[in-house]
Amino acid sequence: MGIVFGDEGKGKVVDFFTPRYDVIARFAGGCNAGHTIIFDGKKFVLRSIPSGIFSENKVNIIGNGCVIAPDLFMDEAGELERAGYSLTDRLHISRRAHLILPTHRLLDRAYEQAKGKNKVGTTGKGIGPAYSDKAARVGLRVGDILSGFDEKYKTLKAAHERILHDLHYDYDLKEVEEKWLEGVEYMRRFHLNDTEIEINRMLDGGKNVLAEGAQGTMLDIDHGTYPFVSSSSTTSGGVCTGLGVAPSRIGEVFGIFKAYSTRVGSGPFPVELFDATGDKIRKIGGEYGAVTGRNRRCGWIDLVALRYAVVINGVTQLVMMKSDVLDDFPTIKACTAYILPDGTQTTDMPYDTAGCKPVYTDIKGWQTDITGMRSEAELPAELKDYIAFIEKALGRPVKIVSVGPDREATIMR
Repeated sequence: MGIVFGDEGKGKVVDFFTPRYDVIARFAGGCNAGHTIIFDGKKFVLRSIPSGIFSENKVNIIGNGCVIAPDLFMDEAGELERAGYSLTDRLHISRRAHLILPTHRLLDRAYEQAKGKNKVGTTGKGIGPAYSDKAARVGLRVGDILSGFDEKYKTLKAAHERILHDLHYDYDLKEVEEKWLEGVEYMRRFHLNDTEIEINRMLDGGKNVLAEGAQGTMLDIDHGTYPFVSSSSTTSGGVCTGLGVAPSRIGEVFGIFKAYSTRVGSGPFPVELFDATGDKIRKIGGEYGAVTGRNRRCGWIDLVALRYAVVINGVTQLVMMKSDVLDDFPTIKACTAYILPDGTQTTDMPYDTAGCKPVYTDIKGWQTDITGMRSEAELPAELKDYIAFIEKALGRPVKIVSVGPDREATIMR
C-alpha cells in the first residue's frame, strides 16, 4: 500500500508480486485512483480493476470497501478486453461495494464550487458523495443491481437533484445517465457475489491473497491531513473492513513510497519545492495525475510522514519506487524533522502540518544512470547509502528498489 500521498507506483508493485499470489483484491477507493503499469512497451492505467488482471489464472476481486462508477468501469474493462485480456471469469465484484451515481459526480463538483477558495481539490469523480451516502445509509450497492434497482435508483437520484437545486448548480444529466445505465447492464456480466465469504474460504484453503490499496496513508479519512484527504480507509486497517478479513489474517505489510515526495490537489505539504528543482523532479518523473492529468506537487523525501505511516500501517517491508528519477542530482535532501509554527522542532507527525517547515539532511547523489541495472550489486554506493539512511530512519528494511517504469526494472534485496 502507498504510505504517503498516493501515486507511489502501487500498480507496478502489485503486478510484480502477482505471480506469488492466487488472489489480488482491491479494498478501498474508486475511479479516482489510477494505477499505472508499463510492460512490453505498453502502458495501462487501472482505476477500479485490480492490477493482477494481467496475469492468467488469478482471481481479481473488487472488495466491499470500494466504490464503482459503472460507466467508467465499462470503459476500463472494455479497453482491457480489446487489448486481449479476458475479465469475465477472473474478476469478482462484491455485492456490498457501493455505486457512484452520475449525480454523485455532479454533487462532487457542486460542493467544490460552493467551497470557493477552501476547496479540497477532489478529482470530481463522485467518490466523496458516494462514501457520504454509504455512511448515511442511503447508498446504492452493487447487489441492488440484482433486485429492486429501478426504484432505489430513482429515489436516490431524486434526493441528489434536490440538493443540486438548492446549490443552484446547473447540469445536464441525460447523456451521462444513459451511458451509466448501460454500464449497470454491463456489470451484470461479472461475478457479483459475497466476496468476503469467498476470500475467507480461499484463505482457509491455503490460498494467498494480495490486498491492493488506493491513494496513500496521508490521504486516509482518519489519519491523513484532514480535511484534505480521500473518503476511505487507505491504511492496512482498511484491508479488514474493505475485504471482510480479520486482523489476524494479515501477514506482511508492504509500504510503498517514492525516493522523493509528491502530492496532488490541495492541502499542506511541508516538503514542497517551488523552484527549478521541483520542476525538474516533476519533468523527469512524469509527475502528472494518471486519471486527472494534473501537475503533482513535488518535493524531497519526507521521513516524518513516512515514520508515521510505517507505525500506523504496521509496515514490515519497504518498497522504494522511482529511484532513477534522482539519477542526475549531485545532492539529495531528506526531511528528518519539522519546525512547527511556534518555532519548536519535532520528529513526530503533528495534528496539523500547515505552516510546518522541513529540516533537511543533505545526502550525496549517485549521478549515475541506474535504469539498466538489475541487481543490488550493480547499484552505486551513494544509492546504497541513501537506502541505508532511509532504513535507519524508518526502522524497516527496503526490500525492493524500482529503477525504471517497466516491470523488469525492479531489484529485490
